[in-house]
Amino acid sequence: MATVVREIERKYDLAAGGTAALDAVKTMTGTAGIAAVSQQDEQLLDAVYYDTADLRLIGAGITLRRRTGGEDAGWHLKLPAGADTRDEIRLPLAAPAGAVSGTAGGRAATSRARADGAVPEELAALVRAYTRGAALAPVVRIQTSRRVLRLLDGAGQILAEIAADHVTAEPSDGSAAASWDEIEAELVTGGSALLTAIDRQLRRAGARPAATATKLQRALASRLPAAGAVREPPPLTRHSPAGEVVLAYVRDQVAAIWRYDPLVRRDEPDAVHQMRVASRRARSALQAFGTIIEREATRPLCAELKWLAAALGPARDTEVLLARLTADLAAVPAALVAGPVQARITAHFTAELAQAGQTALRALDGQRYLRLLDDLDALLADPPLTPLAKRKAGKVLAKPVRRAARRLQRALAAVPGAEDRDAAIHEARKATKRARYAAEAAVPALGRTASRQAAQAKELQQLLGDHHDSVVARTVLLDLAQNARAAGEDTFTYGLMHQRQACQAANIEQALPRFTAARRDRTTGH
Repeated sequence: MATVVREIERKYDLAAGGTAALDAVKTMTGTAGIAAVSQQDEQLLDAVYYDTADLRLIGAGITLRRRTGGEDAGWHLKLPAGADTRDEIRLPLAAPAGAVSGTAGGRAATSRARADGAVPEELAALVRAYTRGAALAPVVRIQTSRRVLRLLDGAGQILAEIAADHVTAEPSDGSAAASWDEIEAELVTGGSALLTAIDRQLRRAGARPAATATKLQRALASRLPAAGAVREPPPLTRHSPAGEVVLAYVRDQVAAIWRYDPLVRRDEPDAVHQMRVASRRARSALQAFGTIIEREATRPLCAELKWLAAALGPARDTEVLLARLTADLAAVPAALVAGPVQARITAHFTAELAQAGQTALRALDGQRYLRLLDDLDALLADPPLTPLAKRKAGKVLAKPVRRAARRLQRALAAVPGAEDRDAAIHEARKATKRARYAAEAAVPALGRTASRQAAQAKELQQLLGDHHDSVVARTVLLDLAQNARAAGEDTFTYGLMHQRQACQAANIEQALPRFTAARRDRTTGH
């Protein structure tokens, strides 16, 4: 079974041996909550790192290794999770023949001993968005002689570990081996203030922040871009080319799709939602700014982004409905709860979540999704820009942002006289999203004007989203009541909850005219 460890650490370069740095840490007893320092026996670690031939994982800040020695021998996949932070997914080197380990999303996969060094499928699946069918093979062997200090609190709990490493790296392509000394400071139960105190102490002892974030990057430095070779683009402003502003927004959404892919596979909270939002934002930007990035050229790509959002939709919608009905039931007085209502809600959504999760994972494991990722890469590498893309963003982007706002106002205006008000409000909700995402993309060029429209649209989106959720919730409650009735159970509570949801929708409908009237001028006022 895979385990996940949140790793918060900093690395430092230092002179051979690291004795002075370790000695300096030993003197920290009595400060930053450190009550004692213990020194562990020397450890000998032997790790083989895996990547594609063109180093796609390391390029994304991901490391995958098979390590022996130490207290955590096994397969380790490290995924970025913020500054100084990574999530390390661990699998044992060996398991009993035929053992099965649950993978992310509830699927099952064998985790047998891989004496042949082949990467376990459970970990290979988590990086599929990056490898896209390319083979994972050894790229370097790193051997480490490690001395560890453990910083303890008054109860003997480990706050942090300081590891002094002598490292030898042997690249698999036959290039020259390299060796160096470094220190790792890793939090265990301590907080950021402790890491800051350790940082200060190590710097005083001559340690300096490492030039590379990982041993792997240092070992393969000759195959990676030199530090500073890739220049950060200048900040985007109203004077930037319009194409650069739009592409920067799309690029951020594509990066988010990649980033949330392994989190969706691991069934992490909110991951499906964030990945679906990123796909919708990318699609909305391409549609809204079709005069800047050629609309006809991106139409097939927009269709595929819509497909991805739809594939992820059931999982997210089911999560939302479960939370909504659970909260609604909790608000019902106990005397009015008749029968096993919560048990029936839980059972219904447990099955729905499992099916929706499988649907999402099948989509992510399919060739259609991998082709979509390739197409997104191709778009960013060689975008089909129009002549307007070269003009200043402050002048060019205002028009499509206003257009999205006007479409929203028309959609809202159509609600009162609509034959199917629920459907009309849902259409207005979709127009709200488009207006919001168009404004978000244009913020670097339009500043407060776009920020204001995005904020207002976000508020309206929440209101209309609550209405849509109430509509769907009522349909589910009717199904639950029918099943309860067939089982001979009292259905009073389902009817009560149905009416509560209907009242919530009615209140939103009554507030909507006042809400939109108060915003009409501001939303369209550019």
